[in-house]
Parts: sequence; structure tokens; C-alpha cells
Amino acid sequence: MQSEKNMTIREMCDAYDVTPRTLRFYEAKELIFPIRDGQKRLFTKRDRARLKLILRGKRFGFSLEEIRQLLDLYHMDDSQQTQLEQTFVLAQRHLADMESQRAELDEAIAELRSQMEWGKKRLAELGKAPS
Repeated sequence: MQSEKNMTIREMCDAYDVTPRTLRFYEAKELIFPIRDGQKRLFTKRDRARLKLILRGKRFGFSLEEIRQLLDLYHMDDSQQTQLEQTFVLAQRHLADMESQRAELDEAIAELRSQMEWGKKRLAELGKAPS
């Protein structure tokens, strides 16, 4: 069964749509810890779970250092309470940042549309339709 066996770097790349370079980078940053068999890297179920969290964290705007700190909290003996609390705090911060960025982007889009409408009217006044 694929979920229980170790995966090669190629299988990881195919399964998670990442490059070998990305996996080696995450390994160098000590975010994942594949088994080394000579030149071959074998990724365990734990590596796959960590990679899923890394990719999700990156999508949400978490830095690699933030992700590392959260992953390191997994092994505390508190049923992941500390990890969940810290994740929640960081998620609140990132959500606020994303909402602020969205508001700024919405404002810029509205302003650009307004300018384009003005330009369209001006071109019509000059007898030239925009292409």
C-alpha cells in the first residue's frame, strides 16, 4: 500500500507536485528527514505528513521558519495543544495580513477600472474607440 511504504524522490514529486530541488531544499532546512540509502532518498509517512503541512503553510503565507517552529512543537507531551495554540495565533496574524492585502488590491482594482473608464470616455470624445 502506497501510504505505508517509503517513497522515492520521484514518487514524492509526482504525488505532491514539487520538484526534487524543493525536496532537497526542505531537507537542507531540516523540515523533512528522508532516509538516506547511498544517494537515494526514501521518504517516510512522517515526511509526507510534514510536507503536506509545509505546503499548506506556504500557501497560507507562513515563512519556513514559522513552519519549522510549529512542526518542532509536535513532539511536546501535551497532545499538540501548544502546537495548535501557536498555529492559531500565527493563522490569525496571517489572515489579518491577507485581508488587508485583499482590501488594498480591491481598492487598486476599483481605481484602475475608474481610470480605464475615464480613458474610454476620453477616447470616445476624440472619436477613437479603444481596442
